[in-house]
Amino acid sequence: MNPALVLSILALLSGLVLRYWINRRKFYRRSSLGAEGFSSYEKSVIITFLERTGKWIAYILILFGLLFYWSYSRQKKEKEKEVQIEMQNLK
Repeated sequence: MNPALVLSILALLSGLVLRYWINRRKFYRRSSLGAEGFSSYEKSVIITFLERTGKWIAYILILFGLLFYWSYSRQKKEKEKEVQIEMQNLK
């Protein structure tokens, strides 16, 4: 298996799982009125900062996953073109 494809899959999956996990934590922290419940102001600030940072990391992982997949598809197309040129030269 191509390393670019493996990195693409790993980066995409980890980015998507990270976003899902953060959004799920945020959802279950809400009350019936829609307000998030924290036990203290400090926890509110720290958790909000960490979740925001985690979301940016997830976006970066998803972007890298897409770029790795694009790289893999370009390599595959170039190999196919090389094979076609070799086949034409053999004829």
